[in-house]
Amino acid sequence: MREHTIAVVDDDPSVRKGLARLLSAVGHRPVLFASAAEFLRTAATTEATCVLIDINLGDTLGLDLARELSAAGFKFPIIFMSSSDDDKVQEQCLDFGCVAYLRKPFPEARLFEAIANAAASNLQLA
Repeated sequence: MREHTIAVVDDDPSVRKGLARLLSAVGHRPVLFASAAEFLRTAATTEATCVLIDINLGDTLGLDLARELSAAGFKFPIIFMSSSDDDKVQEQCLDFGCVAYLRKPFPEARLFEAIANAAASNLQLA
């Protein structure tokens, strides 16, 4: 598996820590953000292959972050994750054009597959 830089945007410290461990263990470089605002401040300089965004970021929705990124001209492949079973939200995310929508807890293999798809998508955007 090729190493990728993965931006992780999740307001839950335990989720960020767990994902950082998992991604690091397989050779990826996680870059962690606790909020949408924190990621937006560094979006222009990040070298992330993709962005893993939680749907519920406390003060904002992950889909709103993705829309802001898109409106600002950023073309990061996005993987959404959520513990919600709301099919409408999943449909909105898929309609937005995300690479994957993962329901927590998700199998590691699904995450790695989504990252591989995001990396392939990122090459097409270059």
